[in-house]
Order: sequence, then structure tokens, then C-alpha cells
Amino acid sequence: MEGKIILNIAISLDGFIASENGTFQWIKGDGDNSLNTEKTQNFEKFMEAIDIVVMGNRCFKQDLAKDFASKKVLVATREEKPVEGNIHFINGDIVSMLEIEKQKNKNIYLFGGGILIDPFIKANVIDEYIIGIIPTILGNGRRLFLDNNPNLILHLDKYTIEEGIPILHYSKR
Repeated sequence: MEGKIILNIAISLDGFIASENGTFQWIKGDGDNSLNTEKTQNFEKFMEAIDIVVMGNRCFKQDLAKDFASKKVLVATREEKPVEGNIHFINGDIVSMLEIEKQKNKNIYLFGGGILIDPFIKANVIDEYIIGIIPTILGNGRRLFLDNNPNLILHLDKYTIEEGIPILHYSKR
């Protein structure tokens, strides 16, 4: 059995994953539960199935790795750094490196950001896209999808809605 590479991320209605200065305070629902689906997204349950969390250096510098203390965390960086507890610093061809981990039945969570995720999109190796669309238009910021992506055809497997946030689960067709 093979693991999966999973992108689970929130985006603004206009396609940004962070404000220009990298903040995430805008990631919240509208407070209206009237359209909520019966089933909801359970992030804790999602994390139970994850073996490896991957993030970019910007996310790491914002101290976001601390939220994943019980998981192996890989930080993509250009710097050579020693292991810090559960945090491993990686560089080079990270797509190939994580494809090897996936073949070892490891489930890999691509946490962010756009620069980290871009080569995975271009290589078409993401098995699941879980996208929460936040009811906010930022106007500018850090994009999820960068330029020159291939045409990827996906299938909507399921969706939930919580406080005005549709969470869409896609897989490759």
C-alpha cells in the first residue's frame, strides 16, 4: 500500500493563502451556521493519519512547526541545518524525496506555502487537495497557485461547510 501527498490549506476567495506580510488572522468563518453540513471537517482526525508535515522556511520562521510536535516535520530551506528534535531541514529535490516517503506508506501533509507547494503541483504528485475557501477577499498577499501550472483534472470527492467556509476535497481523476 502506498501513502498519499495531501495539500490541506485555506485560501481567500481571491486565491491567497497568507497576507502580504504572511499573517493568517483573516482565516475564520463568517459566524453563520445556517448552511453548515451535517458532517464537518475534523482536523485532529486528519492529523492522526499524517506521518510527515512539510512546510517552507517562512512558515517555520513564524514558529508554526510547534503545532506539530508529535509529527516528523520537514522544513524546506536552502540552508544546511542540523535536526532540531522532530524538525528536519531538507533541500534539493524535495518532490522526489517525498515520493520515496510516500512509497513507504507515509501520509504527507503539505502545510505551506505557495513556493513549497508549487513544484508538487507542477509534478502532479499531490494525491488529495483539501481546500477551505475563506469568505474574505484579501486583494493581495501570497498566492497558492503560482504561474505556469499544468492542466490538472480533479474529482470532487466530498465537501463540508462550516461557518460559511466550504471545504472541498479533491483527488486526481
